[in-house]
Amino acid sequence: MSALTGKTALVTGGGRGLGRAIAERLGRDGARVGVHYGHDEPAAKETVAAIEAAGGSAFALRAPLGAEGDAEALWAAFDAEAEGVDILVLNAGVTGPRSGVDATSREDFDAIFAVNVRAPFFIVQHGLSRLRDGGRVITVSTGLTHRAGAMADVLPYTMSKGALDQLTTGLAKRLGPRGITVNAVAPGVVDTDMNASWLRGSEEARKATAASSPLGRLGQPADIADVAAFLASDDSRWVTGDWIDATGGVLL
Repeated sequence: MSALTGKTALVTGGGRGLGRAIAERLGRDGARVGVHYGHDEPAAKETVAAIEAAGGSAFALRAPLGAEGDAEALWAAFDAEAEGVDILVLNAGVTGPRSGVDATSREDFDAIFAVNVRAPFFIVQHGLSRLRDGGRVITVSTGLTHRAGAMADVLPYTMSKGALDQLTTGLAKRLGPRGITVNAVAPGVVDTDMNASWLRGSEEARKATAASSPLGRLGQPADIADVAAFLASDDSRWVTGDWIDATGGVLL
């Protein structure tokens, strides 16, 4: 029997990048996976197809995040497919323009916080009655929240993830009596579409980024998905309120 057989998972932003890798890994471990997407339906359907091709079970659900009523729409779509959730992965997020503190507009700032902070807060709020006792909540943070001054051109993004870290620890206290653990996994730079504009088009950037890790390589989606799988499993039952450094040692 697989580690997550009989469990139901929901991964926000599960159609691409880290979300897809996490969704596929949870599916391989036996969970039935709800693959949330905001706009890219083909990518979400590809993720569902990949999970099913590997022998798992999955379904796609659409709810654009950042708008009024986003959490309600997400759970309404989820309820049409499943009853209750054991594993909630709050992965969906946006970096926004790399414009730094001098040039970031109010509109861009608000959009980042709407998706990265407000949406996960209310997804949890509306999901409390659906989250089963003994379950797991996993947030996707970033190593930048523990590296002061790094990448100042994405400061609003880093700030938003700092708020998500506080949500993680606060929820761990709130949900602990129900046997629910809440933890954050914090990637460094990972070779995904989110970083494609500056990472994949420059060999110099790739080499410099790889050199920032003592392991001497770029992070891959599977590196993060495997940590998330541990946090979703019973093996992590005594770990809660933690921030797991998954940067490949960049913070050393």
